[in-house]
Amino acid sequence: MITNKKKFYTEILKALLKLIIAGVLIGVLKQYDLIIAILLILKIIHNIYKEIIQPKTDKNWLLLAGMLLTGFGGVVGETWGVANGYWEYHEVSRDIPLWVPFAWMLAFHYLYKLERNIIPYLKNQTQKNKIVLAIILALILPAFGEVITILLGVWTYYWPYQLFGVPLYAFLCLLFVHMLVYTILHYACKKYKINDIVYN
Repeated sequence: MITNKKKFYTEILKALLKLIIAGVLIGVLKQYDLIIAILLILKIIHNIYKEIIQPKTDKNWLLLAGMLLTGFGGVVGETWGVANGYWEYHEVSRDIPLWVPFAWMLAFHYLYKLERNIIPYLKNQTQKNKIVLAIILALILPAFGEVITILLGVWTYYWPYQLFGVPLYAFLCLLFVHMLVYTILHYACKKYKINDIVYN
């Protein structure tokens, strides 16, 4: 199924390392939500510059669309969850820290970039295999990042059936948001004949 296992697993390890660094950074700076927000905004600006502004051709507008959709979906979900007491952020003066929407936006970029980097190593790059890959990554990686921040006291879930502090419902919610955005972008690529390795 994988043509070059070494490169495939190297990409996965690099992605895990980035996730650990981001989780620890948010955990260490959890009291300073404005500072975290500024750092994440700078990273978003960097991504937009690199993928949309800098290239003369093949500007990746899907990246911006995906980040905005995921950021919006994340804010809706966070507002609903916090308002209903399903989870709570700690050591900040507001219910939802300032950095949360930007973290959701970067979560999209993170998964998109990882999929884009590892799909070429799939032996059969069918839409079915891409969807299975997207589901596996969306189920495991965001939750792994959440485990790090939960262990560092950033927030607490109050839903039952938890694994390392992350409840089953959270796994399903994370998967739902990411796969909803995936589906929207897949159909956008199909309709407008956009050639993208992840969605088309």
